[in-house]
Amino acid sequence: MVSDTSQPDPSQWLTTPAALDQWLEDHQGQPIGIDTEFERISTYYPIPALVQLAYPGEFYLVEPQVVEQSKRFRELLADSGQPKLLYAMSEDVELFRSWLGVPPSGMIDLQLGAALGGFGFSVGYARIVETVLGTTLDKDETRSDWLARPLSAAQENYALNDVRYLHPLWQHISAALQERQLSEALIEESERFCNELNASVPDEEMYLKMRGGWRLNPIQQGVLKKLAAWREKQSRERNRPRGRIVSDTGLIGLAERLPDSLPSLSRVADVPPPVVRRYGEILLELIREGQTSPLSSDQMITQPLSVAEQDRFKKAKKLFRVKAEAQDIPIELVAPRRKLEQLIHEIRDHNRTGDSVLLKGWRERLLAENRIELEKLLSQ
Repeated sequence: MVSDTSQPDPSQWLTTPAALDQWLEDHQGQPIGIDTEFERISTYYPIPALVQLAYPGEFYLVEPQVVEQSKRFRELLADSGQPKLLYAMSEDVELFRSWLGVPPSGMIDLQLGAALGGFGFSVGYARIVETVLGTTLDKDETRSDWLARPLSAAQENYALNDVRYLHPLWQHISAALQERQLSEALIEESERFCNELNASVPDEEMYLKMRGGWRLNPIQQGVLKKLAAWREKQSRERNRPRGRIVSDTGLIGLAERLPDSLPSLSRVADVPPPVVRRYGEILLELIREGQTSPLSSDQMITQPLSVAEQDRFKKAKKLFRVKAEAQDIPIELVAPRRKLEQLIHEIRDHNRTGDSVLLKGWRERLLAENRIELEKLLSQ
């Protein structure tokens, strides 16, 4: 293995929006490597700290304020026709949406490509670089303070390395995918994943993410719906993590206990005194309002699979596993647990299978010979 000892050069910064725009214009249409550094410890929104960009043989660091003023960079993000190479893109996509107000398109997640290409599921960037390219990366700056200035030479080198190897990785992964006839699968899966990341959940539906609340009755879930929507708005307006307002378990406890006074509110587990002092009257009003709007059956939080559905889940997972192992694709990618559960819920609640991502695109081609068998199994 070779350790990376390259050092950044002062010229590896794009310091003005005009310089960034011109550089992007000079490489229009070519796949570009992108990574970001950000902080998100005590905020609702991630705070951008650095953007790293790469074309083959050219690697640059860009300050957030320069990126903000670049019209061309926003156009690049939204351009579905210009591929953007990232590794484990979920946090980068979220950052660009919240910071620049642009839902990215044309993103290619090389971590997904590595899984499809037979290099393993959810493999870290440093590990894949070492495995595929034989270069060992320095990890010492992983938890650096990226908002501090000036950045040290070690930080700059670390940040540049995050994009330095994206194009070489892309070449190796592309070759593996082509051999497996899965090149289109990476494009499809990256687009699907990016679309999911870009999709915004209305405040009124945030309670549905709180799976621990499924035991609550329709009136209690109506209260939880009100509480979760209020918390989401508070988190945005105060730019604080949801748990710093009230924890999930605290909201569920309030919906379950339905306190009607400040003393009873203070006795609910996971609702600390500062929350009662600051939000007590508001919470009591929301609880009163929520009790007047019980949820209908189709609005309720999805219940866990029944015993019979769990058996169906296991049999379906086994069929997916056979196809995944035959193609040397991780089962976690072919049939993620959450997606397979959603498919079985769809059948239970609406008696349909056609909307599931597990039965579309590259997965549909993978399961072509077993589609009828799978649908029969799921509909039993």
